[in-house]
Parts: sequence; C-alpha cells; structure tokens
Amino acid sequence: MAADAPAVSAQAGFVEAQAERVGEGEPAGPDAARRAASAAVHTVDLTRRFGPLVADDHVSLDVGAGEIFGLIGPNGAGKTTMIKMLATLLPPTAGRAWVAGFDIVAQPHRVRRRIGYLPQMISTDGTLTGYENLLLSAQLYNIPRRERAQRIHDALVRAKIEDAAGRQVGHYSGGMVRSLEIAQATLHRPAVLFADEPTVGLDPVAYLAVWAHLLDLRDQGMTILVTTHNMEEADEHCDRVAVMHTGRVAVVGSPAELKAQVGAAATLNDVFIHFTGAVLEQGGEFREILRTRRVARRLS
Repeated sequence: MAADAPAVSAQAGFVEAQAERVGEGEPAGPDAARRAASAAVHTVDLTRRFGPLVADDHVSLDVGAGEIFGLIGPNGAGKTTMIKMLATLLPPTAGRAWVAGFDIVAQPHRVRRRIGYLPQMISTDGTLTGYENLLLSAQLYNIPRRERAQRIHDALVRAKIEDAAGRQVGHYSGGMVRSLEIAQATLHRPAVLFADEPTVGLDPVAYLAVWAHLLDLRDQGMTILVTTHNMEEADEHCDRVAVMHTGRVAVVGSPAELKAQVGAAATLNDVFIHFTGAVLEQGGEFREILRTRRVARRLS
C-alpha cells in the first residue's frame, strides 16, 4: 500500500462528508453553514449541564482540517465533556456542533463514521493479542474482509508494534498499549481523531513514542483534537490551542501567538494565568483524580 494512502483517505473522507452534508441541507444560518463546511470541527455555543453544574458553557470553536488542536486547562475545565459531545457520546444541553461537516445531534451516525476516539480509560482487551484487538476493531468498523489483513499490518507498522502483534496486550508496556489504542481508533482512517489525555501516565520514552505516532497521523492529513493539562505538551505539539477554564474558552490561538501577547519570556502557564486570572492547578474532582491514577497504574 502506498505510504501516503492514509493522507489521501483522511482527506477524501473529509471531502466526502462535505458533499453528503450539502446534499442533505445546510446547517441553520449562512455563517454556520460556511464555517461548518470549511472546518473539521465547528461549534456554536455548545453547552452541557449536569443538573446545576455547567460543565461546558457556550463554547464556540473552529478546528481546521489537518491541524493538531489542543483543549488545555486543569482537570474539571470541561475538556473531556467537550470531547464526548463531539464524539456523540453525550448530547449537548444547548448549542450546536458539526464534525467533518455533520451535525452531532441530527446526524450522529455520519459523524461516527468519520471520527476516531481515544479515551483516557484503557480501551484494549488485555486477554487478546495486539492483532486480535485490531481484528475486532476492523470488524466493528465494517472494514471489508479483503482489506483487513493489510489495514492491520499497516497499523501495526505505523504504531511500531508489529513485532508484538502476536503477544497478549496484558504483557505490553504502557506506551505499546497507547500506540495500539491509537491504531485501533484510526484503523478506519477517520478524518478527525479525538484524543483525551493521550499521554497520561506514560513514562518519557512512551510519551515520545505516542507523540511521534500522533504527529505522523497529522502529517498524513488527519485532524487531531487533544485534551491535556500539560502545558509543555501543548506548547510543543499543538498547532493551536483553546485555553479552557470552568467550562469556558478564555482564548484561542497558536502557542507562540498567545505567549507573545503575554510577554517575551511567557509560558503557556503564564498565558493561562493572564487570560483566566487563576493559577493553573492539576487538581479536579475526586472521581477525575481516581480515574487518572487508575489509568496511570494500568499503563505503568
């Protein structure tokens, strides 16, 4: 298979999505239609409430095709809830959003066909081999039988775990597990990948391996939206970021642009403090801390 096939497929999927969307009618309003057609992700006042708690509060964002876009902020800022809404796992309370040109509420099945989702929690079966996990994903994604073996081989090579394909995943290192999960989430060559805290709990070597994998997917044409509370990670790898605080977006821009607005020697931590008026803490609610520690323990 040609080396640039994933790029062609990802871009083709995005173009196909736009064509189908136009055939089914434009989103409400000419401005929304224009933005939804040109952005990989477009949200307008997207809101999610859990009773009296507002997790995401009127969030409006545009994520361009082919970029790595970071939602950055502390635990509890609304990042994971935003990802789950965009991935059609949670319905919004108010507002609208389009992913790859499709409305997440009105056209969820079309959205799901064009996205990959990498959650914080472990999503592989440790009793199966790496190959078997990918074969299960190929079946779930309805990848044609004649293409499965080649798709799985290419995914294993891209993840650099082909030598471990026959081993049970329960014996993989944390970095290998994450690389396999990325391979699973992108086996169907989605236009957009949602990665929720993709490096949480990883050691430095595994961290570098996971980001090499994600950057390669971006270079092949995939749009990647990541969440992180690691400001150095966002600074190094994201093309643009949205600083989130208490469910709202404080500012959007490239790391370099945002730092330049604050000062010559500013960091993204300084940017967060400047635009939110708060000190960045990596705390969050008890359940979020427990979940993060469980992931870290299983990957260690």
